[in-house]
Amino acid sequence: MRANHGEQGLLPEQASVADTGLKAMIPVGRPFLDFLISAIADAGFSDVCIVIGPEHGQVRERFTREVKPSRVRVHFAVQERALGTADAVLAAEEFAAGDPFVVLNSDNYYPIDVLARLRPIGDAAIVGFEREALVTLSGFPPERAARFGALDIDDDGFLRRILVTPTPAMAGREIYASMNCWLFTREIFTACRAVPLSPRGELELPRAVHLAIDSGQIKVRVIKARAAVLDMSNRADIAAVTARLSNIEVRL
Repeated sequence: MRANHGEQGLLPEQASVADTGLKAMIPVGRPFLDFLISAIADAGFSDVCIVIGPEHGQVRERFTREVKPSRVRVHFAVQERALGTADAVLAAEEFAAGDPFVVLNSDNYYPIDVLARLRPIGDAAIVGFEREALVTLSGFPPERAARFGALDIDDDGFLRRILVTPTPAMAGREIYASMNCWLFTREIFTACRAVPLSPRGELELPRAVHLAIDSGQIKVRVIKARAAVLDMSNRADIAAVTARLSNIEVRL
């Protein structure tokens, strides 16, 4: 049997976990999520809430029985149905308890210094990653980097929209992309409850953010960064991400 190009170098255990769709738990020396939580702790955060589905007992088992983190407190919130990213944020409302909180993709590894830049900010923000750097530093093919949402930023440095493609007015400028690295205040929950279902039948976080901006509930500052983000969203990423993380020390 021939492996397709995207699975060359994939270990059987990696392929097995990838088949479950639980990308954050794919072993890259140890579960990928271990690396992200270690980075969050290195950035100075004290509490982490992992939003899981009812079927994701493996994640809860990992951080309550297999390892017991001492640098951060790990909490869990259950998203009863996979209704989209805005619904996942709503699942963590009790955890946030009215305080500002960061939202990240569990299948991305973000630089520690970038995460640390979010801590002192008291208002809503998004990290805008230089698209060119996502090619040169992260190793994404240009056509893949072009698929990440482009940030439309006003003259004061605040987000107007996340666009599928840059507008003609953005031609010649540095394009900053969303890798779903957010800081929110409690107002986002109102927007997440109010946002209508998308054509895909999901409650999408970017649409909730647009709703909150348009209604004046929040202003989202863009924190610009030239940095690498590692992405596990495709099976073809696993071997390269494993190599990139091989020298990173994990301390939970």
